[in-house]
Amino acid sequence: MFRAVARALISVSDKTGVVELASSLARRGVELLSTGGTYRALRDAGIPVTEVSAHTGSPEIMDGRVKTLHPRIHGGILGRRGTDDAVMLAEGIAPIDLVVVNLYPFEATVARPGCTFDEAIENIDIGGPTMVRAAAKNHRDVAVVVDPSDYASLQLALERDGGTTLTERRQFALKAFRHTARYDALVARYLGADDLLPASLSLAFDKLADMRYGENPHQVAAFYREVQVGGAQTGTIAAYTQHQGKELSYNNIADTDAALECVKVFDAPACVIV
Repeated sequence: MFRAVARALISVSDKTGVVELASSLARRGVELLSTGGTYRALRDAGIPVTEVSAHTGSPEIMDGRVKTLHPRIHGGILGRRGTDDAVMLAEGIAPIDLVVVNLYPFEATVARPGCTFDEAIENIDIGGPTMVRAAAKNHRDVAVVVDPSDYASLQLALERDGGTTLTERRQFALKAFRHTARYDALVARYLGADDLLPASLSLAFDKLADMRYGENPHQVAAFYREVQVGGAQTGTIAAYTQHQGKELSYNNIADTDAALECVKVFDAPACVIV
């Protein structure tokens, strides 16, 4: 199912490539909505853009805590084309076909030395995940992009067809839900740092690399590292850097981990050969 893009909302913390993306969308005649720093970056780059507060008729309030939490934003994202058209028309809600959002840098914030509890709390994003989840839920009609590395594939789709396919939107939605799940897991871990045996446990892992094969040559495998609040844990195999050679296998990782744990037992310089 093909969907054209006539209106896009862009609000990002990581502004990598956003000006180029917005410029490409504007050249295609896409109406752009934006907030805060993203709005200023696009405006200063000479890109036609409307601030969300002008679109909704409601100003940002509470030091920016409430910006996009408005029916004209979420109705535009969640509105089902062909089902909610009459409601949208009656309420003056314009459809939003593309949502480009990434979230406040909570992980980087709490990793900074001296980060206070209040600073951490203010970097818990609310409006961003709400828009991301809304767009991902309604991916039948709306595309959502949370990763700047996906801007190129989005632009390619728009240049090719002027819109996105259902398959493309579903892949974007999957990535979006994984993005918000990882984010929430980090927040929960930070707030529950002193809870040794929580009633529920949410873990987040990032894939570091595809393995050459699993424990046996016919098996596929990948190496994942647990996301740590406050930054990556050093002194473990998960913090390795490969300087040369072919892709590692599961057995290579297991053997290297065993060697590292053995050598860590010694206080004096030591070597373990596996």
